[in-house]
Amino acid sequence: MSGDAGHVVVVGLGFGDEGKGAVVDALCRDGSVSAVVRFNGGAQAAHNVVADGRHHTFSQFGSGTLAGVPTLLSRHVLVEPIALATESRELAALGVPDPLALVAVDARALLTTPFHVAANRAREDARGRDRHGSCGKGIGETVWYSLLAGARPGDVVEHQEVPGTPGAAPRVGDCASPGVLRRKLDALARFYAPLVGDGFRVDELVELYRAFADAVRVVDGDEVGRLADRGRLVFEGAQGVLLDEHHGFHPHTTWSTVTPRNARDLLGGRPARVLGVTRTYQTRHGAGPLPTEQPAVAARFPERHNATGAYQGAWRAGHLDAVLLRYAIGLCGVDALAVTHLDARDLSVAPAYRVGRTLVRRLTSAAVPHGAVPVLEPLADPVAWLTRDTGLPVEVEGHGPDRADYRVRVRVA
Repeated sequence: MSGDAGHVVVVGLGFGDEGKGAVVDALCRDGSVSAVVRFNGGAQAAHNVVADGRHHTFSQFGSGTLAGVPTLLSRHVLVEPIALATESRELAALGVPDPLALVAVDARALLTTPFHVAANRAREDARGRDRHGSCGKGIGETVWYSLLAGARPGDVVEHQEVPGTPGAAPRVGDCASPGVLRRKLDALARFYAPLVGDGFRVDELVELYRAFADAVRVVDGDEVGRLADRGRLVFEGAQGVLLDEHHGFHPHTTWSTVTPRNARDLLGGRPARVLGVTRTYQTRHGAGPLPTEQPAVAARFPERHNATGAYQGAWRAGHLDAVLLRYAIGLCGVDALAVTHLDARDLSVAPAYRVGRTLVRRLTSAAVPHGAVPVLEPLADPVAWLTRDTGLPVEVEGHGPDRADYRVRVRVA
């Protein structure tokens, strides 16, 4: 990064849980950031920040909240008002005054409702041992329903109901129009009744969502442009690019664009730097490829804030996988790295896979070659090794879980 880094897009270069929340908090702590913009995902995010004796797992609020930085949930985010209210109460208990006053939400953002959540869990339960590893938060159902109705997250024009399909998907802007919202929720309830029954009262949801619309600032038009022209923005991504809907390892992917594409779209051509986040070792939740996995690695580095999830599955860990890391960097156009968990010791890295007599250093698609065996070597100095291997500077270092353990080498200024 240059001395004048401008807007920053923070993306995870793994399968999620890289430490994006702590990195965003570290970038925001000096007062140079005017807003954090969420540009993908929804309530399934779990970004941990530990600061000044306080710990919070950020879901929909931006991870700059403990530093007093406002959040914009862009039109690409799936908004779950019930979970947002719960998170607001948790932040208030940590001393954040009136947390919802810090939140602005794009009127075009899709709503995730209890119908979506229940359907998501019912489908994942039905898969049994073939589960995809969903978080069980209704993300995929929210997107799928909107696609059936002829729309998708981030669409600028609200689509009308199409004969023979579900009703138009409910959006944040509908929350201030009870008649419109009730019609959309009624259609949603009818559509999902065969799968989840009729245990949710539409009238109660209409009242709850109306209160939500009154509690946050609902915006339209180019809000990101207005914010960007007034101050410095940090764009906070959810999940990791190895789970990306287009470039991840299917079927263990998310219904979300995790690469910086949405952030660049929101910026409308304004320049921004992409900061890719990686741990010093590889992790993921639940099913899916993890070529360097070793149970001994997970045992050596127990997680304080991650555990087996009812729908995500077990927490898994392995040695740093440079092959996957290079693939992720290539998807994102990364300008610099943020490296977390530098307090871990006695690490190894796999700079290549051995496939028969061939060494594979790069993937051309989201597929690990059959029979690939990671080739391991010691990783004594992760920062030096990553800088040399990727050609990218390491601009943020995380040497522990607390804000005080983070070093930002170049101010976001």
